[in-house]
Amino acid sequence: MPVQPNAQNINLATHPFRWAMLFGVWLLYFSFGLTVSGMAPLVPLIAKDLGISYSAIGGVMGAWQLVYIFSAMPCGALLGKYSPRWMLFAAAMTIAASGLLRGCATGNLSLFMAVAFFGIGGPMISVGAPKTVSQWFAGRERGISMGLYVTGSALGSVTALSLTHSVILPLMHGSWRATVFAYSGFIVVASLVWLAITAHPVSRAADHLFAAGPKQSQRQVFRELLGIRTVRIILLMSVGMFFYGHGLGNWLPEILRTSGMVPRTAGFWASIPTTVGIFASLLVPRFAIPERRLALLVVLFAAECCASILLRNPPGMLLGSGLVLQGIARGSITTIAVLLLVETPGVGSRNAGAASGMFFSAAEIGGVTGPLTIGALYDATGGFNAALAALTAITIGLMFGVLALRRNEQRERATVFSVVPSSGAD
Repeated sequence: MPVQPNAQNINLATHPFRWAMLFGVWLLYFSFGLTVSGMAPLVPLIAKDLGISYSAIGGVMGAWQLVYIFSAMPCGALLGKYSPRWMLFAAAMTIAASGLLRGCATGNLSLFMAVAFFGIGGPMISVGAPKTVSQWFAGRERGISMGLYVTGSALGSVTALSLTHSVILPLMHGSWRATVFAYSGFIVVASLVWLAITAHPVSRAADHLFAAGPKQSQRQVFRELLGIRTVRIILLMSVGMFFYGHGLGNWLPEILRTSGMVPRTAGFWASIPTTVGIFASLLVPRFAIPERRLALLVVLFAAECCASILLRNPPGMLLGSGLVLQGIARGSITTIAVLLLVETPGVGSRNAGAASGMFFSAAEIGGVTGPLTIGALYDATGGFNAALAALTAITIGLMFGVLALRRNEQRERATVFSVVPSSGAD
């Protein structure tokens, strides 16, 4: 009879099975990216088949983000009470169901509801991934592992954008519905793989260890987290991070087209930040040790600032440099910010789910308002210079946010040092 590992004696941060867990998280994040980007290449076919306008489809594609804002915190609360194994499995199946419902859509409303349904499962992946990684990795490896799983979402998006028309759609005989069903089928398989990985005795023992830990009211957890000044600053900064990232990411092809590029060339150039971001997410987070994190964030925000300035140039080396800088920052900022959040004193791996839920709920406010603001500024001015100037201002504000984090860190250290002598004098 196989011996079941003793949960109390397991050091997850050194156990070799942690890499299998990381692969499972990566696979779920790949499914997340595949679903987010899988609809974009099919827009002309969907619009023609359902008889809806491009503006209506634009509203549909943003439906999941609106739901995401309100569901991320409850997802974090659920992860504080239940095993990530079943929560992430349920999230993946919800995402697959969203794809199936899209393929069954008969009009604008049913398509909107199908996409909005993704906003229920998607946040659980976003929130559950850092919680799982924080349980299984520690120290320098934690930053590396977070950088690794983030590539899953990027590669899922690249796969959807590059293979839908060239490979998947022809295999499905030109049917957009069959293509969406195929992606959903893949996600079902991915969720079953995750379930198989987490059936390992070490993973089950880790679940028992989690279940045996003290439980707190989630309302109390959120209240305590909001009482931490560092957490409040990071939540405020997250709005600006996603405002910049989603705003520029959604409008980049059009910004490049107005700079003088034809649509096909603009699409190619717009893929540069995504490609660079994949490599950056593998390389940059490994340098995000505690002593360097704030300095690294300043460098990345400065890179975004320079990118927003360089994107005002005509096609050439300066514009290309701006896209590379954007990619470096895009692939690393969220990872380092979440890493900083979950390692804040008072958060830790037990509250990582709740803290991540708060982060993504706040961040998606910027994710929704960023593209809308850039579009409004374009309509008001007839160009993107004002929008790019607004993004520059956002990055400067984020650098001041890092300064606030540094001052808060120094204040906390001073408090600790002032307490130590008095305790020693007794």
